[in-house]
Amino acid sequence: MQSQTTSYLKKNKKYILEAWMSNQLTDATLREDLISNEELHAQSEDLLDALLKALNSGTFNLEADAYQPVIDLLSEISITRARQGFSPRETTLFVLSLKKALQVALQQEFKDNHQLLYQEVLELNDILDSLSIVTTETFIKGREEVILRQTDEISEISTPVIRVWEGILALPIIGTLDSARTQVVMENLLEKIVETSSRIAILDISGVPAVDSLVAQHLIKTVSATRLMGAECIISGIRAEIAQTIVHLGIDLSNIYTKASLASALKLAFSMLNIEVRRGEKKFVR
Repeated sequence: MQSQTTSYLKKNKKYILEAWMSNQLTDATLREDLISNEELHAQSEDLLDALLKALNSGTFNLEADAYQPVIDLLSEISITRARQGFSPRETTLFVLSLKKALQVALQQEFKDNHQLLYQEVLELNDILDSLSIVTTETFIKGREEVILRQTDEISEISTPVIRVWEGILALPIIGTLDSARTQVVMENLLEKIVETSSRIAILDISGVPAVDSLVAQHLIKTVSATRLMGAECIISGIRAEIAQTIVHLGIDLSNIYTKASLASALKLAFSMLNIEVRRGEKKFVR
């Protein structure tokens, strides 16, 4: 790109920014619920300033030091938009709408020199297309970080250890039980056993959609870890289809207490601790 072109773009920065903002504000995918016009204008102006400064360096290699501020700023914007809930298309259009504004500006400057116009637009497109790729890659990375964080948070929420009685803990498991989640289950359960000095832990798998050999092995590992802590483990929520699957797979749970429901498991826990619960005659008074 010739120096006269970069000089022209810098000189007409205000016009280019207005055209770029117009392209974004008139786009049907504009998310006014996620970003204000003022914030969008500030992001656009900062990126345009950084890009024009990089172009003025005379190099068009995106790996050059001159373009690092552009990439850093664009990466920050992309990650922020990924966390805010923008789609990949909406984020990529942020750069593509700038390309359109720059093309229009070059067409006005070189309308009488088609050969030079073609050359300058081609070089500019290469740069902005590369920046679009950077935007998409960074956005995907940001979205993956969001998903991983949400997965960890859901995993923590979906494995609560509840103290149902003195010396008795219950851990309802909902969803698929994989290796990573088993580790979370064991850590939470063992920490609670130590904290409460509980002697019995009930693992309720009523919310587990299916039990295969891998899930069964995870349960056995959890039971073994619980016993090493000096507590006994009861598995509740053994439905008819789960029992058939366990038998069909040849999994041996004969040395583990199992019950069909959480109520039955709690009753067994009371019996193991010699706790007797009776219905009283006293009426409840508000």
